[in-house]
Amino acid sequence: METLNQHIEHTLLSPVAVSDDYERLVQEAIQHRFVGVCVPPYWVKKARRDIGVHDIRLVTVVGFPLGYNRTEAKVRETEIALADGAQEIDMVMNLGAFKTGVMSWVKGEIAQLAKMCHESHAMLKVIIETCYLSDEEIVRACKIAQDAGADFVKTSTGFGSGGATEHAVRLMRETVGEYMGVKASGGIRTKGQALAMIAAGADRIGSSAGAALL
Repeated sequence: METLNQHIEHTLLSPVAVSDDYERLVQEAIQHRFVGVCVPPYWVKKARRDIGVHDIRLVTVVGFPLGYNRTEAKVRETEIALADGAQEIDMVMNLGAFKTGVMSWVKGEIAQLAKMCHESHAMLKVIIETCYLSDEEIVRACKIAQDAGADFVKTSTGFGSGGATEHAVRLMRETVGEYMGVKASGGIRTKGQALAMIAAGADRIGSSAGAALL
């Protein structure tokens, strides 16, 4: 697939990555014309400067990696990230609230962040962490994110007990239809895996092995 690079968000979320690592990440994204880079909140300002005029989306994470922060904390994280130049926010859904059945909290939190992102001409992706969900729960989580106004649903943080699977991606795509994005992330390290995720319905591939995927 000649356009595989335009599905890849080149990702670096290691807690011990340093400035040089992020410079390399951005340079590789420029070289390979990846659709975006995904970096931790601390590194958003630097990545924005390093990207410069290049057409590369700047993605960061909120409530990462466990999602059980209070909504107020996620809101503040999002405010800062958008002010620093992030164009896409990947938020972690509150799994504890979801599994408890407090769907109004889950939906309200997503809706609040979606509104903030859209007012800043940014996009919101919701990480539902599929490794902890049954098929029924995956469907329910996708519908909540869609109803709340999110732009994408995303499989995984990469820090859970498992990453993206073709089955989960296919189920997510079937649930949200063609008008919402699906991002596969977590454990995708080969071109074959990436192409399989795209065939299953993924629009974006989040991977720390972006160059290797090509």
